[in-house]
Amino acid sequence: MAVRPIRELGDPVLRTPCDPVRAFDDKLAALVRDLEETVDHPGRAGLAANQIGVSLRAFSYNIDGEIGHLVNPVIVERSEETQDGDEGCLSVPGLYAPTVRAMWCAAEGVDVDGKPLRLEGEGLMARCLQHEVDHLDGKVFLDRLTGDARKAAFRALRG
Repeated sequence: MAVRPIRELGDPVLRTPCDPVRAFDDKLAALVRDLEETVDHPGRAGLAANQIGVSLRAFSYNIDGEIGHLVNPVIVERSEETQDGDEGCLSVPGLYAPTVRAMWCAAEGVDVDGKPLRLEGEGLMARCLQHEVDHLDGKVFLDRLTGDARKAAFRALRG
């Protein structure tokens, strides 16, 4: 197990859609352990595999003291009700911007052993699920910004 370095915006791995996990083996178990250990720090809500340089569809989460993972996740349901709070990203350190997400959502996939797993939640958990699945699709939260929020975020990035 190891805390892995986080890839930052500009690294092409963050813009490349991740491959589905096909082998449920010791390598996957080691990856999931690393994801869970790396997300187990204050201020970290989620971490996608590509954020540590591995282009596979897996992520870990750390919400309300509960740490877990989901492999090959797909968002299967979202509420029409939205939330518009500040969102940040470990791959875009120090930048937070108001990002619209569904207030509630559900994601389905499998666990490290290939057993079906469904995660659902509202508020921060819903935001985390959507944010991490976006990462696995090669998107970052900045892609969700519009209008003045987008302009302000990109101005801040240019410094």
